[in-house]
Amino acid sequence: MECASPDETNPTEADMTTATTTAIDDPPPDRAMGHAFDTADAGFVEHYRQYGFAIIDRALDPDELTGITTEAVRLCAGDLGEIGRGEPRRPGESDQDLLRRHLCIHNPHKASEAVAAALASPRIVRYLTAVIGPNVKAMQSMLFIKSEGKPGQAWHQDEFFIPTRDRSLTATWIALDDATIENGCLWVLPGSHASGVIHPAREHDDPDFDCSTEAYGFPYRDEDAVPVELSAGQAVVFNGYLLHRSLKNSGRHGFRRALTNHYMSAESLLPWLQVPDGVPVAQHDFRDVVLVAGTDPYAYKGTVDHLRPHVRPDREGGCLR
Repeated sequence: MECASPDETNPTEADMTTATTTAIDDPPPDRAMGHAFDTADAGFVEHYRQYGFAIIDRALDPDELTGITTEAVRLCAGDLGEIGRGEPRRPGESDQDLLRRHLCIHNPHKASEAVAAALASPRIVRYLTAVIGPNVKAMQSMLFIKSEGKPGQAWHQDEFFIPTRDRSLTATWIALDDATIENGCLWVLPGSHASGVIHPAREHDDPDFDCSTEAYGFPYRDEDAVPVELSAGQAVVFNGYLLHRSLKNSGRHGFRRALTNHYMSAESLLPWLQVPDGVPVAQHDFRDVVLVAGTDPYAYKGTVDHLRPHVRPDREGGCLR
C-alpha cells in the first residue's frame, strides 16, 4: 500500500492472486493467499497473523463505490475545497482527463462525505477490531487514481512513515476498480511483517515508481512477492510492518482507483510528524485522529484539525526534494 507524511508520502499498496470466497479449512497452499473472507472470524485473524495481510470480500457495496468515484472528480476539480498542490479543472477539460492528471489525493476524508463514511464503515471496522482490538482510531486516508501509465510505489513499510508505540498500524486498501497485475495492483511479501524490523530506505530514480523512498536490505527477493488482485469492492487489510509495493499501470486498462486508510489502536500514542518543542518523543501524541471503534483513553487531550487534502507528487509533476 502507499504511505507518507501528510505533506508528502504516505505508505502503501499490495497485490495478490484473484480472490475467491470459499471455506478456508486448510486451503491448498496455492490458493491460501488469495482467499477472501466474508466474516471477521478466527480464520481471518489467523491468516492476517501468519501472512501479514488478509482480503475482505464485499468491503464496500456498489453504491458506496459510486459515491466515492463520483466525489473523486469533485475533489480533483476543487469543487469540495482547495487541494494542496492541485490545479482546478482546466477550461473544457473532461472528467477523465481531469482524473488522469492526479496520481493520489491525501486526506480526502477531510473534504468528501463519501470517503469519510468509508473510513468508519461498520463492516470494515469489524475486521479492524478483530486484528487491532476494541479501540481503533484512524489518522489518514489516501485516494489513489492511477490512470494509464502512472507509476506505482517501491517496496516500503507503512510503519516507516507512521510510527506507533505498539506496532498496531493497520491499513485497508479498498479496490474501487478491479485491481489486476496489468493495471498495477498491490504486491506483498507474505510474512515479512513478523520480524518487527523497520528496514532502511533510500531515494531512487526508477520511473516505474513515484517519488517516495524504497526500502532495501531485507532478506526477500522480488520473486518472493505475491500479487493481490481484487475485484471492485473488495479490500486487503495489512500490517504496518508488511513489505509491499505496486507497479506501474500498464496503460491498457484504464484507471486503477483505490482508497487506502490507516488505523491503529486508540490505546497507543501516535508519535507522528514533528515533535513539538518541549515535548519528549515518548510523550508526543499526534491528535488529528478519528475514533472509529470503542473508546479513546486519551480523549481528554482533545483532537486537532491539522492535515489538509493535498496531491501526492509523482515524477511528472516533480519530486519534492
